[in-house]
Amino acid sequence: QVQLVESGGGLVQAGASLRLSCVASGGTFWTSFMGWFRQAPGKERAFVAGVRWSGSITYYADSVKGRCTISRDNAKNTVYLQMNSLEIEDTAVYYCALASWRSALEYTSPNQYDYWGQGTQVTVSS
Repeated sequence: QVQLVESGGGLVQAGASLRLSCVASGGTFWTSFMGWFRQAPGKERAFVAGVRWSGSITYYADSVKGRCTISRDNAKNTVYLQMNSLEIEDTAVYYCALASWRSALEYTSPNQYDYWGQGTQVTVSS
């Protein structure tokens, strides 16, 4: 059974940085796509960033482009989300998610993902 465990969230001031981690276990991930999503109170879950385990192409939501970097360490089965210049609007629960291989993937849609972590809270204060 695939498990995803996030960590690294916390309470920070605007302008600070955080690095979120997501450790995957219980499967083989080489052909999978990993995504980070976030959900603020009263809002829908939204795509933040994504990367395929086997490739180097990364994808970002416009709202975080230039401030966030997604990366992976295949040896550790871990995907990271480095977030810089955090804004109050970044406050949310952040989830990592895994989509099994498919020929066409709408990577921004939560419905495309097969496994989810429990989430980690990021709170940005002024």
